[in-house]
Formats: sequence, structure tokens, C-alpha cells
Amino acid sequence: MSGDAERRFTRGLVEVRAAGTSRTIGGYAAKYNALSRNLGGFVERIDPGFFAKSEGDGWPEVLARYNHDDNRLLGTTEAQTLRLVTDGTGLDYSVDVPASREDVYELVQRGDVRRSSFAFYTFADDWGMSEQGFPVRTLLSGSLVDVAPVNTPAYLDTSTGLRSLAEKAGAELDEVRHAADENALRRFLEKPPATVIDLAPSGGQGDPHPLVALRQRRAELLQRRTP
Repeated sequence: MSGDAERRFTRGLVEVRAAGTSRTIGGYAAKYNALSRNLGGFVERIDPGFFAKSEGDGWPEVLARYNHDDNRLLGTTEAQTLRLVTDGTGLDYSVDVPASREDVYELVQRGDVRRSSFAFYTFADDWGMSEQGFPVRTLLSGSLVDVAPVNTPAYLDTSTGLRSLAEKAGAELDEVRHAADENALRRFLEKPPATVIDLAPSGGQGDPHPLVALRQRRAELLQRRTP
């Protein structure tokens, strides 16, 4: 598991789901298989099985926090004031906003806060290329930390993803970071060209390639053994 938590946002809207005393808001914190925007030389997609471990464990200690702020707690899975559901689209959340956070409920109700985000640790990922030849990181499994309605969604830090690519490619992290700045990460994902063995005579000296010489020697031996 990566030592650093990562944050991503979804283009799905956060919305009011119940009024009155419950003041429930919610939306999709993550959507599966949707390519992200350019994260700095690569894009990401979330595999449908990414949250399976957290879901199977009962979503332990997952929080809902406004703008991922510890001082703006909205609900928790332990208190069942935060409820999480996965479906064919992604990870959906509903949180009952406390009276002390009435401003958050009102901002969502008015449409001032429209996006959601989630924080996570990555257990496993994979790298490949899109049909357009752009590097793609696929998040395969991980642990959910929190979900959050946010003012300005942003990809805050992609260093963990670049570290993952560096490890898979056997490269230095600084080298991968420099390539990301140059939009040149694809060189770490492209297979090296196959080695071609030149069977033609070398250097114009008239000496055959060793493999050719070996075949010729075998042919001569066979001819000698033939009565």
C-alpha cells in the first residue's frame, strides 16, 4: 500500500437528497472507467473493483468532510450518518449534515458547492496506454479514507502515481517526474524493440555470422555421413 493518501474528484454533482431535520446531501464521489483529465503527463481510470476491500470490511472509519477538512466533519460510517453504496456507475455517498454545518447544506442547496471528491490509499494499480497513445494509470484496489463535497475540485498531488510508475519501470523517481513535465511518460510504457539478429556476412570481410557458420558446419557433417 502506498504511504501517501491521494485525492481525486468526480464530475458528478453533489445534491440535496432530503430536507427538514435530516439535511441529507450526496452524490457520486467516484465513477468507474471514466478517464480523468490530464494529471500531468498521464490520465487515470478507476476499476470497478477498486473499493471492494473497503466495502467488504464494512467501510471502516470512513469520514465525510467538507473540503477534506478535519475541522469540517459532516458524518462517519461508524455513526451511520454517512452511507456508502457502490453500483455500476461508481461510489455513491449520502451524509446527514449536522446542524452546526448548516452552511454546507445551504451552499449545496443553492448550487454554490457542486462537486465531490474522495481520498484513498492505493493497494494496486496498473499502467498502460490509451487508444490515443497516452499513458493511463488504472486504480485496481485501495482503501477509502473520506468523501467530500468541495468548493474547487483539484488533483492535488500525483507524486504517488509517478512513484508507482517509477517502480514498475525500474527508473528513478526524478527521471519519471522530469518525463511527466515534458509529457514524455510513454517511453516508460513502450516495449523496447525486439533484437534483430543479422545473419548476413559481417563487415564485408566475407566471414559469415557465427549462426550461419554453425549451420554450414552441420550441413557439411550431414553430407559426410550420407553414403
